[in-house]
Amino acid sequence: MLLGSQLRRLREARGITREAAGYSIRASESKISRMELGRVSFKTRDVEDLLTLYGITDEAERNSLLSLAKEANVAGWWHSYSDVLPSWFPTYVGLEGAASLIRAYEVQFVHGLLQTEAYARAVVRRGMKGASAEDVERRVALRLERQKYLLDDGAPEFHIVLDEAALRRPYGDREVMRGQLQHLIDISARPNMRLQIMPFGFGGHSGESGAFTILSFPESDLSDVVYLEQLTSALYLDKHEDVAQYEKALKELQQDSPGPDESRDLLRGLLQLS
Repeated sequence: MLLGSQLRRLREARGITREAAGYSIRASESKISRMELGRVSFKTRDVEDLLTLYGITDEAERNSLLSLAKEANVAGWWHSYSDVLPSWFPTYVGLEGAASLIRAYEVQFVHGLLQTEAYARAVVRRGMKGASAEDVERRVALRLERQKYLLDDGAPEFHIVLDEAALRRPYGDREVMRGQLQHLIDISARPNMRLQIMPFGFGGHSGESGAFTILSFPESDLSDVVYLEQLTSALYLDKHEDVAQYEKALKELQQDSPGPDESRDLLRGLLQLS
């Protein structure tokens, strides 16, 4: 995505159309569009030809962009789990790992980045009915690996609103749920975490369309991405007007939910009741 956005910036600065850029590398206009959105892999020769077309002759700048092209084609660690993942999900894992700010609303269950191992296993078993024990454990292992993002030195900011329904819907037995609630209390105290609970008592709210995640990146060239997971696919929205709508919805959810301290008290109350 970073390389694609920089190639788009260079093309537009020279006033070159996507059609003309595609012709220069023996490709279609739609291929250039997919490249600029980071949706396809990059051939070094294509990037070299595009840089020449865009008038980039400085060796340092060319080498920097060509290095990006090589990095873009290296498979991430999560690709080793591709056999137990739906086809659309590896893209999300890669974006999540590159994000500097993750904002989310979740209603069905606790967000994957905040699940305990036991709770994650119960969720995966429910979602992968008929899967072998080995496949279930591999999916759980991937989820736990993703969670390391939140604990690293360069951990992203993670702002999440959990609907109370996600906390009351049991996955696993009583001890699993108690362990999950305690984990949320503990991890919500981390400096990079902002955890809020949308209580039942509030009634209708701006999260009526369901769960979503907004990913923001440290590179200024990259637009925010909204991730929407569906039953058989996922949507990745990066148009400004689409992202703005979800940002507005999340802001309203945050304003209407109790703050982090009050939400932590709500979690403690649920723990006592469980």
